[in-house]
Amino acid sequence: QVQLVESGGGLVQAGDSLRLSCAASGRTFSSYAMGWFRQAPGKEREFVAAISRSGYSTYYADSVNGRFSISRDNARNTLYLQMNSLKPEDTAVYLCAASESLQRKVVRTTEFGSWGQGTQVTVSS
Repeated sequence: QVQLVESGGGLVQAGDSLRLSCAASGRTFSSYAMGWFRQAPGKEREFVAAISRSGYSTYYADSVNGRFSISRDNARNTLYLQMNSLKPEDTAVYLCAASESLQRKVVRTTEFGSWGQGTQVTVSS
């Protein structure tokens, strides 16, 4: 199983940018499709972005499409989420996750078997 540790969260103002990182250890990072999810207080965990094993294919939630960018560096065993034009509604705990699914498009929470602890992102208005 792969172990995941997120970093890079913080308190920012609306319109600012942040880059989250997710360091992976254990099994070969490149054998997993990866994703970012977020969970706000009192709300269900929701999909943010996902990336294929090679990094060639990426998928985004409508709410972040055009503002967020997911990427990965398989040589460094690290997943990234660049977040631009942040809004107060982006406030949440952001979690990275790994999937062994062989589906071409992996975006559902249930398809991810390994999760990090999360990093808090707070956007003030």
